[in-house]
Amino acid sequence: MPTSPNGLRRKIWVAFILQAAAISFAAVLGVYGASAVLKHVLIQQALQQEAAHYWQRLQANPGADVPDTYNMTGYLVPAGGDATKIVFSGVGKTVDEMRAALNAGILCFNVESVSELHRLNRVASELGKVAPVSFRVNPDVDPKTHPYISTGLKENKFGVPIADAPALYRLAASLPHLKVTGIDCHIGSQLIDLSPLADAADRVLALVDALAAEGIVLHHIDLGGGIGIRYRDETPPDLAAYGRVLAARFAGRREKLLLEPGRSLVGNAGLLLTRVEYLKPGEDKNFAIVDAAMNDLMRPALYEAYHEIVAVDERNVPSQRYDIVGPICETGDFLGFARDLAIEEGDLLALLAAGAYGMSMASNYNSRPRAAEILIDRNEIHLVRERESQDHMMAGERLVY
Repeated sequence: MPTSPNGLRRKIWVAFILQAAAISFAAVLGVYGASAVLKHVLIQQALQQEAAHYWQRLQANPGADVPDTYNMTGYLVPAGGDATKIVFSGVGKTVDEMRAALNAGILCFNVESVSELHRLNRVASELGKVAPVSFRVNPDVDPKTHPYISTGLKENKFGVPIADAPALYRLAASLPHLKVTGIDCHIGSQLIDLSPLADAADRVLALVDALAAEGIVLHHIDLGGGIGIRYRDETPPDLAAYGRVLAARFAGRREKLLLEPGRSLVGNAGLLLTRVEYLKPGEDKNFAIVDAAMNDLMRPALYEAYHEIVAVDERNVPSQRYDIVGPICETGDFLGFARDLAIEEGDLLALLAAGAYGMSMASNYNSRPRAAEILIDRNEIHLVRERESQDHMMAGERLVY
């Protein structure tokens, strides 16, 4: 089917913008669309119907300029985040992190073990404060996703078993420097099927009602995030249907509903721009060696994750099948296998759906500076993160001899 005039104009405009960005900032480059982020924000705010709060999981993309972010007090508060809208999750909270969060006045600690509960009570006592707490409960629901991003099964390290939760809530209610405020559940990431989310919500709500019958009344219910996006041929969940599922379950309830969308906000709003350095033919396969690497986008090497890879400019050359690989001395340094592309050396490639878990998982492995990031807002390009330099990378190092 031929491209429509509007579609063709858009393709030309996008190619022009990406070429201009590469000239101005050089590849490797993270590129985000402000309108795409805002669109997903508005959709997911509508999803929550009458829910009072809306969170973004910071781990998906700490640089994305979207409202009401999540976790990491030391990162968000200096950046202008509202501490009263932070819920602090994580199985390994340190004493210093607890102190910082208490002093900042965050909304809630999502506690994930008995030891953490007692530590938090001690730290709050030392500061003369009362810590607001909820438990992250593990409902033992299979999210039907990659095992590395499954977080709601009994064998996972996250949360407390849902069967143990009533006794833990009684304990928390008895400790003088803790105030029980809510409950949290996050069963995994990149969820395509809504049924595990509905199942987890039912189990959490049953627990909330059982606690209320004992006189432990919760003020908020945090159902986490995990809504999936399209990377290849997935069909993401119908958010309107998810909204109806939640609305039916929360009708007439007094608790506030918290959600933590992350990937579904920024994943498809970003891409990774990279340049082809060499085309290397081989006996069994051909390689397109690019200037991006596994340190820039870890998901393919870590999860064998698929990202669509497209040429920014169309070439009138024969298409060939390539493995798209980086320059790092690791066989695992690949970005995509067996991609049919009509490309030449020096061409730009765009790795799509790279807005989530791209920069947030990037590293300096192999002494490689992390990429710059830009935000495209209508016809304007804003630099939102400078490219690291070798001086930046070595700034904290000291010579001993």
